Order: sequence, then structure tokens, then C-alpha cells
Amino acid sequence: MKVPIDTLNSCFKEATIAAFPVLAEDALFQVEITQSTQEKFGHYQFNSAMRLAKVLKLAPRQIAEKIMEQVKAPTLIESMEIAGPGFINITLTQRYINDFVKAILADKHLAIDLPETPQRVVIDFSSPNIAKELHVGHLRSTIIGDCLARLFEFLGHEVIRLNHIGDWGTSFGMLIAYLKNNEPQVLTGEKETDLPHLVNWYKASKQQFDNDEEFKKCSQQEVATLQSGNPESIRAWKIICDISERAYREIYSLLDVSLNDRGESFYNPMLPGVIQDLEAKKLISISDGAKCIFLEGFKNREGDPLPFMVQKSDGGYNYATTDLAAMKQRVREEKADRIIIITDAGQATHFQMLSQASEKVGYLDPNQVEFDHVTFGLVLGPDGKKFKTRSGDTEKLIDLIIQAIDRAEQIIKERSPEMPEENRKSLAKALGIGAIKYADLSCHRTSDYTFSYDRMLRFEGNTAAYLMYSYVRIAGIKRRVGADIEEVKKRASVMLDHPSELALGLHLSRFGEALQHVSDELLPNRLTDYLYGLADKFNAFFRDCRVEGTPEQNSRLLLCEVVAETMKQGLHLLGVETVERM
Repeated sequence: MKVPIDTLNSCFKEATIAAFPVLAEDALFQVEITQSTQEKFGHYQFNSAMRLAKVLKLAPRQIAEKIMEQVKAPTLIESMEIAGPGFINITLTQRYINDFVKAILADKHLAIDLPETPQRVVIDFSSPNIAKELHVGHLRSTIIGDCLARLFEFLGHEVIRLNHIGDWGTSFGMLIAYLKNNEPQVLTGEKETDLPHLVNWYKASKQQFDNDEEFKKCSQQEVATLQSGNPESIRAWKIICDISERAYREIYSLLDVSLNDRGESFYNPMLPGVIQDLEAKKLISISDGAKCIFLEGFKNREGDPLPFMVQKSDGGYNYATTDLAAMKQRVREEKADRIIIITDAGQATHFQMLSQASEKVGYLDPNQVEFDHVTFGLVLGPDGKKFKTRSGDTEKLIDLIIQAIDRAEQIIKERSPEMPEENRKSLAKALGIGAIKYADLSCHRTSDYTFSYDRMLRFEGNTAAYLMYSYVRIAGIKRRVGADIEEVKKRASVMLDHPSELALGLHLSRFGEALQHVSDELLPNRLTDYLYGLADKFNAFFRDCRVEGTPEQNSRLLLCEVVAETMKQGLHLLGVETVERM
């Protein structure tokens, strides 16, 4: 079923062309309708009259009046009025809102239409480096990426979730050389180890690489040996990768995040071909012995042209080469219609250059494939600086998750000391992880935010706990009434009448609009804002409209069911688990 704003757009576009036929000649002509910012101004607002004034050479209010005369939608629109210089305030009919809620109740997909032609969407997120711990900096990429993947899957698109792991390059030469000298049994598989040990060995190898010229040469030789496909080197590399993978898989499992690993090594065989493509297009310039592309509009701090280096003077490749190969593979082999890469804002220039270089070499046609670099800000500590442990180290993501679960369990123990331990631990996991995710996603992703366990675990305000509790309240209503919702559906229907019922019904009809905003803008906080509004409107309904033992009991039970299903689906898209009791 079309969401209200799309139905209104169609209605007002027809009315505008009927009022002013000359506009039919403009194939790109569209009207602008937005949700009203205040309820006293109606439900929606038509905003195009001012923009059309120059074209039609009429006053905006005259334009608005003529358009209103042509609107023919008695079942959709209750009333219209002109406000200000020429806005049209629109109020929907009670019947339309009621029918929309009925449609949501009858449809497992919540009356969200699936696309006639689904897109193939590649989403590249999380992207840890081998031999390094996932830290709080990976949190945002992982959570935002998972949310967007869930959204596009729900909207009916085919999503390829890619984990672009840093599993190739100089660091492996250093680590293999170090382990051969100090821990040879690890590389043969005779000695078991874990990621914390591997991280310490990596740090030691980096220090030796920076200070020992002989070790540096040895490391570089190991890189060359690995890149040539030497079986012993490949075996050592796989052992190192497997140790890291076990650690980050544990975190993904805790977070309920699904990813397909595709490291830099996957693209390694394609890199010479990328250089050949660039040379064939005459895009390569030599700068200090390195092969570079110089792109329009990119300069360094001194104002000189900024090089996009694709091959080092020693013949080695780098991130730019790998990312160009990835773009080529995702467009030509994966047949992507949309590519979304999620990293911190510090990499914005690199991906702007990548986009332009990909277009120049012919890998990316923006008319055929949409490319988005989704950036995000920093996670800050209480001091307003980059979030770190008390010792000054970067906070490990696993430690942060475990602490959130522990704190959630303590809160539950204080609120419900009688709760059985098994139930308490299950709830603590859902609440602790849900709180971390929701706190992150409820912030505008391009902004920095301050990490606070106390704030994110509150049961008041725009938090996961508040939304989860609203869902639990509905479960409690259904338990007290003891009704079988499927049986109620057979003998009753939703009939909205009270102002709080209608306000809630209108908000429910806008779920699809909220999802469309996230899809267009790639901003998960548009969904958290919607769900927070849904919880508020449900709690106002709960305050104003008794359910149990009233003549409206069945209708209101069904309205509660629509809220619960919408809330559950919305939280699922955020990666937040719902629970039946708290």
C-alpha cells in the first residue's frame, strides 16, 4: 500500500497539472509535500506554490487556491486550508487512517510495498585489520552497516554484506618474520594461541621493523614471498588470519551481525589489471617514481595537486589500487546497482578520489550504479576526547560489550530482584547490547557522540530500554486480557475514534515514510526518531484509552498489536532484540 505522502504526491501532482496544464510539458515536474511540523497545522503540507510563482507569474496564494479546486480525494483528505504565503495544510480523513491501520494488521510486511525491480546492494562495513583487536572505533561501522543491510533486505532488495578485511600487505611480512624468529611453532600449527598474543607480537614486530634495518629487509622479503604464492608463506598467513577471525566472529555473534569476509587478498590478483586499465586510459602520471592519478579539485595543504597513488616506486600496490579493483569487481562481477561503503569521516577524501578515479577509468557509471560513502563521527569519552581506557589504550570492543551487559544485569537485579537468574541474564544481554546499538544509531551518524553507560541504559527518554519497555507493556496488556489475537482478528476490526487513537494510527501509517528517509539519506536516526515517536504516542494512547473491559477492547487490542509488530520490526532493523517481560 502506498504510504500517505506518496498518495498525496500523486493526488496533488494531478491537481496541479489540471490547474496549470502548461506544467505537463515538463517531464521532471514534481510537487513537494512534507509532514506537518505541528499537529495544529494538519497532517501534511503542500509546499510547491512558492516555487511555481516565478514559472506561472502568479501570486503563491492564487496558485494554491487553483490547485485546491482541482483536488478530488474525498476518501483521502478531510480538509485543506491555505496558510502563510501559499502553503496548503492537509488533514487526512479518519476513514483513510483507519483503513491504513487495517492494511498493516492484515499484512505480514506491514503494508510496505516491495519493489517491482529489486536492486542489488553491496554494503561494505566493519572492516577490521588482521592481528588487531576490534576496538570502539569499529563499533559505528559495524552497527550502522548492519542496520542499513537489514533495512534494504526488509525493503526487498538483494544485499551483499562485505567485510573488507585488512589481510594483506607489509604488516604480514613483519609478523611472519617475527614469528619465524620467536614463535615458529605458531606458524606450523603446533602451538595454539589467541588474538591478544598475536596483537602483542604484531606490536613487537612493528617496533623491530622501525628500528632494525636487517629485520626490515627480512620482512620485505617475506612480503614478496607471500605475494608470489609460496605455499609455506600462505600457510603461515592463513594461520594468522584464522586466529584473528575467531576473535572478531565472537563479537559479531554477540552483536548478531552477519558478514561475508572478503579481504584485500581477494583483490590481489586483479591489481596488475587495474594499472593496465589506468595506463590504457592515459590516467597515470609518474611522481617521485610512483604511479599516480591526479584528479580535478584535490590539493594538499600547500595547494599542490594531491596524488592518488596506485603503485609505489618499488612496484608495490596500496589501498587505492585495491579499492579500484574492488569497485571494478563489484560493478562488473557482482552486478551491483548500489554500492555503500561505511568508514569514519577521516577517509572522506580518499573515497571522493576513488569515486572520481573509478568514473574516469570506466569502472563506475553514476547513471547506472549509485555509490555512497557513508561517514560517521567519533565515539568520545566523558572528557570529550576520543574514547579510551583509563590506561590510555583504545577501548577493546569486546570489553565494552561485556561491561554493558554486566551493567544491564545489575540494573535488572535492582529493579526485579525476584527474576530468575536465567531470565535475568538473557534480558541483560538483550538490553545491554540493544542499549549500545540504539545509543549509537539514535545520533546523527556524522556527529561525534559521548559514550555513557548510564545514559544509554536509562528507562526514560530516547533509549532502547524505553522502547523495549513500551513493547513489553503491550505484551502485558495481551496477557492480562488473555485473548488470542488471531481469533480477535476473525471477529473484530480496528475502529479508531478517540484523538489519541487517531494520532497513533497516523503515526503507524508513516512507518514506510520513515524507512524511505533512511533508504534515501542513509541516516538510521530517522528510524530511531520514528520509533521514539511511536512509543510516545502509544503511551499517550495507553494513558487516555483503557483497553481491558471496555466496549472498544477488541479494536484497541488490534491497535496494540499493530504497534507491537511495527515496534518489533523497527527495532529488528536497528539490530535490537525485543523481549516479552522486563
